[in-house]
Amino acid sequence: MSEVGGSPGVPAGRGARDYAIVTAAYWGFTLTDGALRMLVLLHFYQLGYSPFTLAFLFLLYEAAGVVANLVGGWLATRYGIARMLAVGLGTQILGFLMLSALSPDWTVAASVAWVVGAQGLCGVAKDLTKTASKSAIKLTASQASGQLFKWVAFFTGSKNAMKGIGFFLGGVLLQALGFTHALWAMAALLALVFVGVVGFVPPLMGKSKASKSARELFAKSRAINLLAAARVALFGARDVWFVVGVPVFLYASGWNFTMVGAFLALWTIGYGVVQAAAPAIVRRSEDGLTREVPAARAWSALLAAVPLVLAGLVWAQVPQLTWVVVAGLAVFGAAFAVNSSVHSYLILAYAGSEKAAEDVGFYYAANALGRFFGTLLSGLLYQWGGLSWSLLGSGLMLLACWAVTLALPTCLPLAGPGPDPDARA
Repeated sequence: MSEVGGSPGVPAGRGARDYAIVTAAYWGFTLTDGALRMLVLLHFYQLGYSPFTLAFLFLLYEAAGVVANLVGGWLATRYGIARMLAVGLGTQILGFLMLSALSPDWTVAASVAWVVGAQGLCGVAKDLTKTASKSAIKLTASQASGQLFKWVAFFTGSKNAMKGIGFFLGGVLLQALGFTHALWAMAALLALVFVGVVGFVPPLMGKSKASKSARELFAKSRAINLLAAARVALFGARDVWFVVGVPVFLYASGWNFTMVGAFLALWTIGYGVVQAAAPAIVRRSEDGLTREVPAARAWSALLAAVPLVLAGLVWAQVPQLTWVVVAGLAVFGAAFAVNSSVHSYLILAYAGSEKAAEDVGFYYAANALGRFFGTLLSGLLYQWGGLSWSLLGSGLMLLACWAVTLALPTCLPLAGPGPDPDARA
């Protein structure tokens, strides 16, 4: 039986089928992952944890993702995408069950250590699943001419919309079921997704010859290295206000759990909708790079201005500040969505097809590293200077992202892998 994703003989209908199955599986995972963030953040803020301690609860989650993406890309290439999806889902279920065993009788130090450990498991699960899923898009789109940008945009956009619903679900479950029972319910949902992956995803999808050494694994092209550096800054700039700053600011302003979860849900859903629409916003080029790379530069510059302006408004304590922040973050979300979608396309356009999972894993390791620094700074900056400092940190990171994108190549050497020819719309 031929392997899916690399074999030219796989019919286009099979590629679309596999794309749909992988996307649905990742939706289920992302729904519970978004709910988990709200559960942990709101539950422990209610218990009196400081902003820095709240950020600390997520640090191992993000740090584990750096390693999980690198190793996950190599494992997906060596053993196949289906196996990595199953491992990621199973690890997330274990993380939920571990977190549900937390006892209110434990000391604060023991509780924090237990939660950080469980979050670390969930961080590994998230990025194993993400790397495997995004790699599958590169492989399945190769069987459907002209679909790469559209399929990437729909996948990332719908995934983030599902994550937004997860934020809302987390707030609702915390209020309705409590911390422990909510985790059990989410573990049960993921068990169903796990069964679907094992039963329907082709076991050999994405299996290829993996890198033989760490040097080979890390020796990526200049384009991928630059894009990875830009991704560190881009996602750090989001999480520096998203993880702790804005949720705590809104809750301290009088919003309840459900309202905070609903806002973050709507923001993420809207962000996902714009991501999915990115192919209609960014003009396509025949070679897949000459218009897309300048678009990444322009949208990064526009995005950097938003948090800097917002930081000034927060510092000046303008009237109706809460709603000014909400409106400003809506603008931020739209510009960030286009940036993220173009980046997600470019990594697959730059990636070589034979080891796409490794290239994607390297890139999303940078994504996780950005979230790690953003999470750390989210707690520190909010504790030191409130929301205005969080937004200022975001703006400075985005200026760094813009500066790196200026060096991105608009074409690749003839000897390089080049963009997938099916990337042309």
